[in-house]
Amino acid sequence: MAKGRQLKGRIRSVQNTRKITKTMELVATSKLKRAQDRVVAARPYAEALREVIADLVTPDLAERFPLLRRPVSPAKGGPRRAAVILLTSNRGLAGGFNANLIKEASRRMDALEAEGFTVDFYGIGKKGVGFFKYLHRAVAGERVDIGDRPTAEHAAEIVEPLIRAYAAGELASVDLVQARFLSALQTPPATIRVLPVEPAAGRQETTADYILAPNAEAILEQLLPLYVRNAVYRGLVETAAAEHGARRTAMKNATDNAGEILELLKRTYNRQRQAQITQEIAEIVGGAAALQG
Repeated sequence: MAKGRQLKGRIRSVQNTRKITKTMELVATSKLKRAQDRVVAARPYAEALREVIADLVTPDLAERFPLLRRPVSPAKGGPRRAAVILLTSNRGLAGGFNANLIKEASRRMDALEAEGFTVDFYGIGKKGVGFFKYLHRAVAGERVDIGDRPTAEHAAEIVEPLIRAYAAGELASVDLVQARFLSALQTPPATIRVLPVEPAAGRQETTADYILAPNAEAILEQLLPLYVRNAVYRGLVETAAAEHGARRTAMKNATDNAGEILELLKRTYNRQRQAQITQEIAEIVGGAAALQG
């Protein structure tokens, strides 16, 4: 009977675990809808900004704006520092979501260091910051207070110091490692080049006949920093939505697995109980037969 009690204890434990994972799945599903709405709202604005900048940029203007200018390589006297911003979540239980982002950031930093750059690492989210601190990598900046509801102000606070450093010629590039939200099931990691700003290719041939006021240079002066801030904001909202999608998938799989384990434990318990009852009946029948004999 001791084994039967152990099985009943395991059944209760798995039932409690399944309740928790099911609840987390429902919570992630609820948060995913709101996060997905923010992603959908951010994308058209970002694309429109990119197209307007591409329409305004000319080779002459590209040389006048530091955020558009491509720095020379370190071998030719250019900046030796490059920045990588890694976006991860503050919580786990999301499958391989954070691990994939960390791998992508490590790959990008290794590639930059192989080119001769010194990489300044900026971590957004506890999981990424904690991992690289464990590896004793210096962290130039960290934020663990943003959570899953990022705002444009958060994006500005993250990237403004990097914009100033790039404009001053102290940085060669700024890369953003984020998750792309393609669907709730597809959230691959991606590296986005934030600085220098890269206008959409092929726009000059189809440029509309705009009337610019005051002029293209004054407009670009305002739009370029806005575009960089918006790129980081878009990365934040896409990564937040991807986190909820990954957590929902992970918790659904955990709930399904708990159900399968529960069925197996119940069948094992019932077989053992049936065998015990059969043995007790056989002992009673045998004892009665012995008394009659």
